[in-house]
Amino acid sequence: MKEELKQFIDTYKNSFESNAFIKLVISKPKQKSNDLKKINIQLVEIKDEMKLKFVYTHQTKDITKNYTLEDSIEEILKYLAVDFRQANLFTVENDFTLMLNKKMEGKIIKNKASLQKPKSTEHNKQKKRYIKVQNKYLQELEVVDSKWNVRPSMVDKFKQINKYIETVENIIESSELKDKKQLRIVDMGSGKGYLTFALYDYLTSTLKIECEIIGVEQRPDLVELCNRIAKNNSFAGLSFSEGTIDNYETKKIDILIALHACDTATDDAIFNGISSNASIIITAPCCHKQVRKQLKIDNELKEITQFGILEERQAEILTDTIRALVLESQGYKSQVFEFIADAHTHKNVMVVGTKKSKKTDSKKYLNKIEELKNTFGIEYQYLEKKIKEKN
Repeated sequence: MKEELKQFIDTYKNSFESNAFIKLVISKPKQKSNDLKKINIQLVEIKDEMKLKFVYTHQTKDITKNYTLEDSIEEILKYLAVDFRQANLFTVENDFTLMLNKKMEGKIIKNKASLQKPKSTEHNKQKKRYIKVQNKYLQELEVVDSKWNVRPSMVDKFKQINKYIETVENIIESSELKDKKQLRIVDMGSGKGYLTFALYDYLTSTLKIECEIIGVEQRPDLVELCNRIAKNNSFAGLSFSEGTIDNYETKKIDILIALHACDTATDDAIFNGISSNASIIITAPCCHKQVRKQLKIDNELKEITQFGILEERQAEILTDTIRALVLESQGYKSQVFEFIADAHTHKNVMVVGTKKSKKTDSKKYLNKIEELKNTFGIEYQYLEKKIKEKN
């Protein structure tokens, strides 16, 4: 590939990845008799994934096809090699014109941007990607393939990764850690480490924060795999340790994370975060068996819980409400919210605690917990019991 053509393609690729791309027009056929007159390339969103829409303008018809970034590059090169001698790239920063001669030698003319990016719509917006696909660890975790395309089976996972990073960044920005340039984080029950790797990458590479992140996982094969991948990617501040949430000894940390910890493991994680005086505690609970087994409702609510699925959901709501109130009683501002659409994962509720500077009236929140326990006929909730025993 000639140097100017390679430079142009690199500029096109970078504009897509940096969300600066507006459109690309391939024009000026080499043969006047060519039925294909022009190719217009714009962004299109299909099933929550950004693609490049090619509109092939012929003498009497238009044909539309959609491509991934890598496939679009192959298509552009194919037509510039045979059928056309000019390409105009429009980005938010500059316009670039590539002109080619018969020997595929060319020149690039750079001008000020002449177009503004269109307002976002379902068909032309490009969502911000907090984590780029061109990351070696994503290949090693089998999220993307050798051509840097997200594997079809991992599309939902990649969306979850990006939404998670967006969520954590917003939580940090609204906390006392927002200006801190050194963070110590423990991720309990880190599993294969998809979110752990992404968080370390974003904090260190994008936000330029010096981080120590420890992933705690009880399966030794996953600990070994994740430590190997961390080493391969030169992630010096990222390590994984074998252990369980209930027996891992946490020292002074800034952020404690526990995603999809089953039943009372979420409570153990929150308790560890409170005990270590973490500024931020982030959990995504999974299973709520401990409270459900105790439900003995003798009031109007029994009309709801006579149905199994509604009883299960009520147990989830009650458990996470008590967790949020416990956090409030221990000096945290609590939040409970859905962090990704239910279509991508059913484990989509986050319970978050952010340390408050003002003193808290613990008794007020503990009284609310007692009222809830009485209403639903339960003797105790696991986290609430641990906090009582501690105090």
